[in-house]
Amino acid sequence: MSGAALPRADDLRHRNLLHFSHKAYSMTQFLRTLARPFHSAALAFSTFLSLAAGGTPERPERPWPNGARLVISFSMQFESGGQPEGAESPFPKVQMPPGQSDLVARTWYAYGYKEGIARLLDLWDEHRIKVTSHVVGEAAVQHPEVARAIAERGHEIAAHGMRWDNQFDMPYDEEARFVEDGVAAVAKVTGQRAVGYNCNWLRRGPNTLKVLQDLGFTYHIDDLSRDEPFVTLVRGKKFAVVPYTLRCNDIMLVEGRHFSADQFLAQLKLEFDRLYAEGKSNRRMMSVSLHDRIGGSPAMVQAVDQFIRYAKAHAAVQFMRKDEIAKVVLEEPHPLIDTSEAMTNEGKGRP
Repeated sequence: MSGAALPRADDLRHRNLLHFSHKAYSMTQFLRTLARPFHSAALAFSTFLSLAAGGTPERPERPWPNGARLVISFSMQFESGGQPEGAESPFPKVQMPPGQSDLVARTWYAYGYKEGIARLLDLWDEHRIKVTSHVVGEAAVQHPEVARAIAERGHEIAAHGMRWDNQFDMPYDEEARFVEDGVAAVAKVTGQRAVGYNCNWLRRGPNTLKVLQDLGFTYHIDDLSRDEPFVTLVRGKKFAVVPYTLRCNDIMLVEGRHFSADQFLAQLKLEFDRLYAEGKSNRRMMSVSLHDRIGGSPAMVQAVDQFIRYAKAHAAVQFMRKDEIAKVVLEEPHPLIDTSEAMTNEGKGRP
């Protein structure tokens, strides 16, 4: 706050009236905004009002219904085979002659559907863990036997678009077709219709949650703001958010920052230790993301195996699919509701 000037009174009043007029904002949030230059007083007052109304403090004790102290949720991304020509790879970027594929890069992706997914599926079976697999539509079309194996072994099939493409800049109807095409393609192969969604590189647009709501989805993961699931409001209706991770993500740490498998394991254990300690008094969730061609390598699967054994040595640790986690917050009587995107999620969505 050093050097920050207080806003002019006219500006502050005008801003607060705009916030107050929007139905998605509670009285507590309005008072916080009104008192923004005086943070300590605003926080204390809003907490008092929440408690007086029968609510809870901002980080309440919300125990998991299964008695868990910490819930761990794995994402297993099945993308290989659905990547576009020229997709990023470990190799230096080169301009290939027109019409010629980067053959060695294609083999790097092929590892995901030839080796990686099968090795990860065996690991989940060994530990009797069910995970969520975000499946790119074209990957399932190209390699239906892999997508089918994921579903047949009891894992959640979640949506990841029809292909590797941005959707944040698509008009509503185009985005809806893009999402539905991916869902339908994967459902045709696996028999499962997805209820959870993950955008390409998490980048959603102003209509994305409205599109998902209209198509029958119940949750998305494209959010990094909390270490627990919560509810957002989309056109006044509850929609679950099961936050993703960059901190425990193989594509970010192993591929992006060149972590070794040992370093990745150390990261997972450190994350676990802190969240497990916090889980004594707060609802905590740990998300781990593995991509078929990276997390499915021998060293990485060995590291994840060691992490699972480490986590299981602690009491009250549960492993859950993301659709199960979403169901918890959607069905509990007093979920954590975050309205920070309320204005974006209002409106019809369609032009």
